[in-house]
Formats: sequence, C-alpha cells, structure tokens
Amino acid sequence: MLTKTAKKKRNGFRKFWRLGMDGFNTQNFDIGVDGELIVREGNYQYNIFDIVKKYGTSTEIVFPTVIENRVRDLIDTFNAYIKVLGYKGRFFYHYAMKVNQNKEFVLPAVAEGANLDVASANELFLVKRMVEQDKFNNRIRVICNGPKTPKYMDLIEELKRKGLIVIPVIEDFVELERFKKFKGNVGIRVDLDVKVDSHWDKKFNRFGFSESELVKIGKIRNLSLLHYHISSQIEKIDGLVRPLQRALELYAKLREQNPELDTLDIGGGAGVPYAKKKPFYTVKSLTRCLVQAAKFTCDRLQVKHPNLIVEWGRYVVAPAQITIYKVLAEKSVENKGCNTWYVIDGSLMNDLIDTWAIHQKWHVIPVNCMKTRKLQKVWLAGSSCDSDDKYTAGGGYIPLPRLEDTDELYIAFLDTGAYQDSLASHHCLLSSPAKLIAQNGEIKVARRRELPEEVGKLFGW
Repeated sequence: MLTKTAKKKRNGFRKFWRLGMDGFNTQNFDIGVDGELIVREGNYQYNIFDIVKKYGTSTEIVFPTVIENRVRDLIDTFNAYIKVLGYKGRFFYHYAMKVNQNKEFVLPAVAEGANLDVASANELFLVKRMVEQDKFNNRIRVICNGPKTPKYMDLIEELKRKGLIVIPVIEDFVELERFKKFKGNVGIRVDLDVKVDSHWDKKFNRFGFSESELVKIGKIRNLSLLHYHISSQIEKIDGLVRPLQRALELYAKLREQNPELDTLDIGGGAGVPYAKKKPFYTVKSLTRCLVQAAKFTCDRLQVKHPNLIVEWGRYVVAPAQITIYKVLAEKSVENKGCNTWYVIDGSLMNDLIDTWAIHQKWHVIPVNCMKTRKLQKVWLAGSSCDSDDKYTAGGGYIPLPRLEDTDELYIAFLDTGAYQDSLASHHCLLSSPAKLIAQNGEIKVARRRELPEEVGKLFGW
C-alpha cells in the first residue's frame, strides 16, 4: 500500500513524463513501484521493462485494445452528436489501410465497426483475401482511393461483381471514362482550394479535380460520394471545419445534376499529440464542431444532409504502438554545451523514418529508472553509419536518466503505430525490430527480429 507521500512523488513523476493523461493519449501509461513503465489494459497491466528484458530490443509493442477503444469511441461520439444536434445523415468510419496494413492493426479496427479505405491494388487484394476467408462480413464498405492502375480497376470490378460494397473514387479524366461502365456507385475527388496550417501541408496537390473542373463535368453516372483530403496531422479544429464547409457548398452545386449524391468523405487529417507539449483537441470537441458545421451549412444552403465519412487512420492507430530501444553508449556532443549523444541499438532512419523524412517530433521516455531526479540532456543516435540517423528533438534535447546511475537504460518512443512500418527500410542491412502483441494480459510474437541471412535474402544474397 503506497503512503500519501509515495503517491504524491509517483504522481509528480507521472506528470513530468506526461503519463496518465487523456489529452496526451497516455491514459493507459503509468509508473510502477520500481520506477518502470507500466501500460494498462483494463485490469491487466504490462511491465515494459520486464518484456524487453525477456524479448530484447529493438522491439515494437502493439496494444490492439487501444485501436478497438478508439474506433468504438469515434463511432459512438459521431452517432451521439448526430442524434443530439438533429443531423439527418449517417456516419461511417473507414480505416485508411495505408496508415498501417499489419493484420494486428486492421482486424481490431474492423472488429469494432470500421469500414476500409484502400489506396492500391495490393491493399484491395488483402481485402479480397479476408472476404474469401470469411474474415470480413460481406457488407463491409470499401472505398478505393489512389491512382487506378489497370490491375486495380479490374480488381474493383471483380469484387463488385461478387457483391462487395466497393466504391471507387475517380481521380482524373481517364478514370472518369473507365468508370462510366461501372455497375455500382462511384465517388469523385476534389482538390479543394483551401489551405490549412499543418506540418504535412503541400503547396501543390496532384490528386483529384479542381473545383471548376468538377462543376463543368456536370452529370456523373452513379455518383454517390464526394471526397476530399486536405492534409494530415491537422493541429487545429478550424483546419478541419473550413474545408468541410467549402466542400458542402460544392456538394450542393453537384447535387443539382447528381441528385443521387448523398455522401461526403472528408478524408483524413485528425491529429495526435506527438510532442505532448500541450493538450490537443479531443475527438469529442472535434466531432461536435464538424457535425454542427455540417448541419448549419446544409440548412443554410437548403440541401439534404449528406452521410459523413472520415478516414482518420493516424488518430486511431498511432497511440497503439510503442518502440523500444536500449541505450548502448554515450558520447559528448561537440560544440553543444552539456548535451550528450545516447547511441541506441536500432536505427531511427530505418524504424521511425518520419524522424528523418519529415523531422517528426516524438515523445521519448525511459522504460526504467523513471523516478530519478538526475537527468541528462541528450540527443539520440541510431546504429547505422549515416549522420542523419539521429533524433535531436528539433534542435532541443531529450531529458533522460544518466547512464552512470543505472546498469542499463531502455527508452520508449510513443505513438509509433502510424506509417512507420510500411515506410521502414533496411539501411546498412539492419534488422527490423521485433513486433510483439500485448492483449488480454498476454504477449505474443507477431514478427521476430530478422536474422542476418533473412535481411540479406531481401537483397539477393
């Protein structure tokens, strides 16, 4: 039984490491009695230090329950606001498979009511395989985004003939011509003339039709869905509301010649608090603003309330995985005051490629020795021979325990469940991390750490 003083000290460390806070997506994280990282799953709990001591590092640990909870909460929240605000359309959640195609991520989302969004023929092939194996209910809805190769188009038509609810989204005039003969509902994508504040925002967008092109097209056979995607990791609610309002104005115009148009797919964009410097918007506040804005805009335009679709993949799966490394050594950082390099037993360029590709900021915490008050200002260096294989917190520093105060130190990167797996590489022929699944109080190995001969075989050896 912890004393009041002990509880106060533990809560102080939890607050410092930003654990146990809904606003930071760390509500499942805690600190154990011995200063070790704990992840809770209902009444189950996992001691991360014990896990990595048993399975080694580098290691990714996936918590499918997090995915299930977030999908269920997202659907319930939209449905609640639709009812409370008197919105007349329905809500559908479509998980964007490109965010993480691992079975351990896709199946928990589908189990809680997620439909799917695919972006390639190979992703659609996985859906076909799951349907044929009776893994998916054949009433699952599948939206097909991305450029349509002949193979992709053929597979769309095959699955439609087999009774799957598959909706191809038309991206260009070639696809528009091809899908004139498609015997099913289609969607069309617009490149909205709206810019939002986002780290991932692009000056030029090659996807979809311009607003003026879309209006000029006029009648589109079997058009049921209007789709747009503004950006990813949008950090303010207004960045999601303004494009929605603009799209609804276009939706009203398109319905004049396409009365069967009844659905608006707002794509992705909902973010997660990676850096955890300040609380992020909640899905509750975001959903309320979106449904309110949709209702107000439609009523003003005197147009039918469309069904609403979101494809928020990052929001659902990023918090469901952590990536663990062991610190191997330390070195002084030349010309940078008292900063120190901590060298880890994995590669940031390979395993967490957004660190290098888009200068992603992560929340990094110790796995053990979490109650120490003596911290070192550090930068992290990966195990490859590349000078870009590093994490410097955007030029700042990461506070971590001193190596001299512990026999060994493990560190965890939080929120690594989105995009990193599919973008991962094998620079310097380094092995990918092992992948563990933590569910129902048990640990299962989904992917063991690669052997040298297995990595070599990928390159023809």
